[in-house]
Amino acid sequence: MLDAPFDFVSNLAPMAKARAIVKRRKAVRNIKKITKTMQKIATAKFQKSLKRAVGTKAYSRKVRELVAELAGSIGEISHPLLRRPAATDGGTVALLVITSNRGLAGAYNGSVLRMASHFIREQESQRKKIDLFVAGKKGVSYFNFQKRPIAQRIDIGDTPKFEDVEKIAQMFIDKFTAAQYDAVYVGYMNFISASNQKPEILPLLPLAGVDQGKAQKPAEGRINAIYDFIPDAQTLLDELLPQTVKTAIFQAFLDATTSEHVARMISMKSATDNADKMVKTLTMQYNRARQSQITTELSEIMGGVEAMSA
Repeated sequence: MLDAPFDFVSNLAPMAKARAIVKRRKAVRNIKKITKTMQKIATAKFQKSLKRAVGTKAYSRKVRELVAELAGSIGEISHPLLRRPAATDGGTVALLVITSNRGLAGAYNGSVLRMASHFIREQESQRKKIDLFVAGKKGVSYFNFQKRPIAQRIDIGDTPKFEDVEKIAQMFIDKFTAAQYDAVYVGYMNFISASNQKPEILPLLPLAGVDQGKAQKPAEGRINAIYDFIPDAQTLLDELLPQTVKTAIFQAFLDATTSEHVARMISMKSATDNADKMVKTLTMQYNRARQSQITTELSEIMGGVEAMSA
């Protein structure tokens, strides 16, 4: 929008050229006001979303660690959420892709969708069927354009709530335990820091690493704690395993939302900076056009004086 060439008035007369540059400069200044406002809005939303994403990340990580330690204390674990399909080609896999509802976020949606498309091709090369769940209008538009069927469109809104995400997680849990899906994955933009966001595919089900808790060795200098469980460990595991799935998918939505605001904030700042540069360039062009116009007028005056005195 702001990267158009600047020679659009090169063939106009000096006066018309100056007027055209003034109009173009005014339009660019108006665009700059819009992009700067959008940058401020994205910054405010990012600060609010950052607190939620960072605040819940430690809890999500600790729940998974606790479940792993609990699973290690039990020994042999048998739970529907830990069911692993046979290592053969075929089967059905669910993929939830989280995108944004709005554009003007730089490469945010493109990165997530390219990664999701690559993952889908990999799964299809293993003769697996993909049930596609998409959150965000941009993802829906993309897959519709690709003529790829969408099993369900997810509408969470700009501010994810645990109550809404819990329903989605419970749907995946029910279908996985009923053996409708061999695995469930989430494609999203993982928020690592304000300067680092990475598109990732999160294996949601079966729960990776939980049933390996017994095999994990404690870190150097760390002592494994021995717990007494009330109620018993198996009962706690039955409660905590679904909670682990729900917190993981909720964290994915929070990270995706925070990454979206960062991408839009950076994109709008870049657009504002480009508008500044364009205004300066147009001002220089206007000054040259005005100078050329004045020179032409002076030449005409001097020519008229010489004609009258001849």
